[in-house]
Formats: sequence, structure tokens, C-alpha cells
Amino acid sequence: MIPIRDTNRSETYPVVNNCIIAVTVLVFIIELAQGQGLKEFIYLYGLVPARYAEPQIAAYFTTSQQVLPFLTFMFLHGGPFHLVGNMWFLYIFGDNVEDRLGHLRYLIFYLLCGLASGISHLIINWQSTIPTIGASGAIAGVMGAYLILYPRAKVLTLIPIFFLPYFVEIPAFFFLGIWLLFQFLSAAATVGKTGGIAWWAHIGGFIFGIIFLKLFEMVPKTGVSEKVHRLTRKRTTPRLHLIHPVASRDGLDLYGSISVSEREALQGGRKLVNIAHDRTKRTFFVHIPRGVSAGTTLRLRGMGRRAAEGVHGDLYLKVQIKQ
Repeated sequence: MIPIRDTNRSETYPVVNNCIIAVTVLVFIIELAQGQGLKEFIYLYGLVPARYAEPQIAAYFTTSQQVLPFLTFMFLHGGPFHLVGNMWFLYIFGDNVEDRLGHLRYLIFYLLCGLASGISHLIINWQSTIPTIGASGAIAGVMGAYLILYPRAKVLTLIPIFFLPYFVEIPAFFFLGIWLLFQFLSAAATVGKTGGIAWWAHIGGFIFGIIFLKLFEMVPKTGVSEKVHRLTRKRTTPRLHLIHPVASRDGLDLYGSISVSEREALQGGRKLVNIAHDRTKRTFFVHIPRGVSAGTTLRLRGMGRRAAEGVHGDLYLKVQIKQ
């Protein structure tokens, strides 16, 4: 299952989430620049359990070199697919958690989740000499928080069936529940083995993400956080709107609603609309005229249902202005 996007829109721009993605990509570029020294680079900045379990190995590293990997390992990746997969999940789920926690608290939350996932892997694989790298554990913490905050949000998911793409909206609690179950099954299948994917780091990150969320929600936001929240607040609505219209009595005309921001109501705009009705989906652009007011109904001729004799109904979209 590949998540395409969620239907839960954040109210603020995910400044910290985007910065984390940018820094992680930059670190990957630095990795690529290491050339023949990449293995040594990964061993130095990745999290290697044996470096802490074996005094003979630990003696080769300074105190700072032993402490630093608990931060740097979550920004390293083993390849472009590892990087893209992790950053895509962070892009999908991170913005809403940042919106809820606030920018500064989200940054601390993310780093703590990564740290907790690394320690989880360290304890379970105490003698391993294989470096653990990747943001998967920290992102798992974000997903755990998302599960608690938005369990009924929908995740538009790509499910390949016989090499054909199939898109379906899945409740977040189901999508994340299946993901977590897969982590447990994979971890159980690798008991006693070394190497491969750090499944227990994913599980630890997910669980600690839920715990940290509960703790962070007890800490009130500061005045500075509120000011930053207002500065980063979004002034537009999503470009893509999913609309589930209802049919009129004659069955041809369809009725739905579309949300715009105050700025878009004043200046006008163009929205991509996906209409889902009677198991059929259509996607097209809708022009929002300038100076539109709340309650105004936009009539789209011929965009309703089609009768057997070829007659088309109209689609009526009621404008809602989001404050």
C-alpha cells in the first residue's frame, strides 16, 4: 500500500517538516560525495550497537563520536529508494502533527522519536556490528501520533492489483494499523538474524510517538509559538477538492459544496475538483470568480448525471468561505 495523500488538511505551513526533509536530502548528497569513504562515513555517523556493547571497539571512538550518532543516524539513508520512501511518508503525515503540536514542539518531538527508536534497536541488537541508519523510526513516531490525533482521516492509497493501479480512500486507523502489524510480523520473522531492516526501531518509534504525543499535549504552547503559528497560517484552501455530491429529485442535477479562503473569495482562483458519485469519478477545473460571497452557488452546466437519452444535468456547488 502506497499512500498518495491524506484528506486532513493542515492549517499552517509545515515549516519544520519541510526543513527536516530538506536537511535529510542534503545529508544524502553529502553521503554520495564520500565516494570510497562512504562505508567509513556510515560506520562513524550511523548507530552501531557493538560500539557501545564492546569496550574494545568503543576505545577507538571519542565521547563526542559516541554521542553524535544518536542524532545523525536518523538523517542518513542507504540509497535513493530508502530516502524517497521515508521522506514521502514524512511528507504525508508530518504536516498535520506539526500543525497540532506547533513548530518548535514538533521538532523536539521528531528528534525524540528518532532517539527512542534508535535506543530500541540498540537494546534489542546489542551485539550487532551493522550500522543502523534512516529516518524510519522517527517517522514511525510521527505516524503513531497521527493515529491518535486523526484516526478517522482518510488516506488516499495506491494498491497495485495485477500491475494495474487502484486508488482507494482508507481510514487512517486501518492504514496505520496494517502498517504496524506488518512491522511486528517482519520483526518476528527476523528474530535471531542480523542485518536487514531495523523493524524494532520502527515499532519502538511508533510506540514512543504515542507516548511523547500524550506528554507534549500536557505542555502548553508559549506566546512565541502562537505568534509563529499565526505567521505560518495558510491563506488558501487545497488546490484539489474531493466532492461527494447528492442528486436532485429528478436524479440529473447534482449538489455539493466547495470551500475557499477569504483571499480566494476576494481574488478568485482555480480549483481542481474530483467528483465521486454512483461509483464514477470525474476530475476537472472549476473557476472561482472574484468577489464571490458565502452561500453563492456556482452552476456547472452539463456536469451532472447523464440520462439514457444523452441529456446531462448540471452540477451546483455552494461556496463556503473558510475563516
